[in-house]
Amino acid sequence: MDAQDILKRYASGQRDFSHVSLFQVCLTNAKLIGAKLISADLREADLTEAHLQQAKLNQANLAGVAMIQACLTHADLSDADLSGADLTHADLTGADLSGADLGGADLRKADLHKADLSDSDLRCADLTGANLQDADLSNANLDGAYLGEADLTGATILGANINRAEFSRTKMPDGTIHDE
Repeated sequence: MDAQDILKRYASGQRDFSHVSLFQVCLTNAKLIGAKLISADLREADLTEAHLQQAKLNQANLAGVAMIQACLTHADLSDADLSGADLTHADLTGADLSGADLGGADLRKADLHKADLSDSDLRCADLTGANLQDADLSNANLDGAYLGEADLTGATILGANINRAEFSRTKMPDGTIHDE
């Protein structure tokens, strides 16, 4: 299946694209709101500025995907592989990223307000300037993550591994600024 095929099927009303292989597909600015891409292979795909609100991407392979400025509000990305993904400026408000692998992901200036990142792997992820207000980071692995200028106001970090995580001008859960 290629980009034109999936867009054509979506336009005709199909929403379930679970288990499809879309390796390196270019879906820049695609509108796939509410699409089911459960366990889909989207490795190294270009989803820059894609509209994936409320999409089901749980257990999908999104390693190395480009989702720059993508809209993923309330999307289900639980247990997805987003290792090395570029989510710069992505809107992940209210998204479910529980158990997701975000190791080495670029989340600079991403909006993760009220996102569920519990049990996720954020090792060495770049969260510079990310909005993590009221996010659930309980039991997340933030080992070596960079959280400079991130906003963690109201976030839950109970049980999170913050070894080697860097906090520079980071707004902590209690509202104080951490200056390292």
